[in-house]
Amino acid sequence: MTEGSTGGSRRSDRVLDDDFLAGLETMSLADLREHRHEAEQEETDVSYLRRLVQGRVDILRAELAHRADDGSGSLLAELPKILGDSGPRRAPRGLGRHTAIEPSRADEHRRYVESLVADVDLSDVSARTDDELRSELAVFEREEAGLSSRRRRIFAILDICAAEITRRYRDGEADPSDLLTGPPAGA
Repeated sequence: MTEGSTGGSRRSDRVLDDDFLAGLETMSLADLREHRHEAEQEETDVSYLRRLVQGRVDILRAELAHRADDGSGSLLAELPKILGDSGPRRAPRGLGRHTAIEPSRADEHRRYVESLVADVDLSDVSARTDDELRSELAVFEREEAGLSSRRRRIFAILDICAAEITRRYRDGEADPSDLLTGPPAGA
């Protein structure tokens, strides 16, 4: 689902389209919130897909490192540590946002990640040559970079939506009491 891949969705195309934010200043608060919600859901889906790809990157890197060392021990025994979130990371994985939204297309995302490199069976990476692993790793790393770029673009859209909502409350165009009671009927 990187910039050039075919794994996109209609919502993704809509959210990342240049026209998604057109007329933001004049759209109703309900429509603005719906735009923000659409972008939040797309960010959740892209983040989920990115985590799936990162898991494969982590497994392939661990196998290559394992081979570069003495090659003793079992990659399977190391999987909880490889895929876990404990310990230092090379770089932060998130951008500091928290959401309780679930991915809307989890099965579709898993199938897409599995299709990135045909015939890659990560349940037996020991059967692959070093060159095959490096090649597969490069595919997954490119995909992760594209997903990260897409995610940053969605975050920028979320920031623009949030700034417009904030401006409306600050400038008195929206009633803060609606946050406690809900919007008036017909709004």
